Amino acid sequence: MTTMPAAFIGHGSPMNALETNRYTDAWRRFGQSVPRPRAVLMVSAHWYINATAVTVMHKPKTIHDFFGFPPELFAVQYPAPGMPELADEISGAVDPVWVGRDIDSWGLDHGTWSVLVHAYPEAEVPIVQLAIDASKDVAYHYDLGRRLAPLRESGVVIMGSGNIVHNLRLVDFSLGEQPYDWARRFNEAVNEVLTTEPSRILELQHHPDFDRSVPTPDHYLPMVYLAGMADGRPLEVMIDGYQAGSLSMDAYLLRGSD
Repeated sequence: MTTMPAAFIGHGSPMNALETNRYTDAWRRFGQSVPRPRAVLMVSAHWYINATAVTVMHKPKTIHDFFGFPPELFAVQYPAPGMPELADEISGAVDPVWVGRDIDSWGLDHGTWSVLVHAYPEAEVPIVQLAIDASKDVAYHYDLGRRLAPLRESGVVIMGSGNIVHNLRLVDFSLGEQPYDWARRFNEAVNEVLTTEPSRILELQHHPDFDRSVPTPDHYLPMVYLAGMADGRPLEVMIDGYQAGSLSMDAYLLRGSD
């Protein structure tokens, strides 16, 4: 039986949905390299609420959860189907953790579709989103990732979408791909952990550059889910880099097996 891969994607600006660059090329290659999944379970930084929940609509809407971008971006639609029945499998995998079921309030936000328009451009693979519980600590999300891992054995690709370093207050587009020193130090510390012993990820909350790199947990936590799924196995770097000084675009892969 094939165990599907899992991944964390540094998604950066929503404009990546419309652009072709080395990051979107890596996302496209990921989709092409993976056996066709039964479904994708996406943990997006942009569904950050006070509960663990999943989408259970048959036709999730495309959410344009941003402002100030060109009309072309608001025109993007990603009409992938949902898979309501996956909610039972998710609940069974993480039991006794309670998982809410969202019928109509959410859908597919840009943390999901800006990546999947490249990875699965035909929008034919069913997509389910998992909400990040803002009331829980990092250890909770690491453990939830560990609990979700067995879904990979039933044809589900699990992906996180966020950014390891994500400080919008300090974005400076004049820096291009050159990071601030503090962003580079923290991002490299995360890289060292993920590519050697992902279970050490909880230690990085004490890193001196953590607070500046992770001023809010929403974009950081999707990576923690992948670390939990790794169960100690080193992750592979899919692509790395920086944008605007204070955003890291690193993506990581947990390989599957035949």
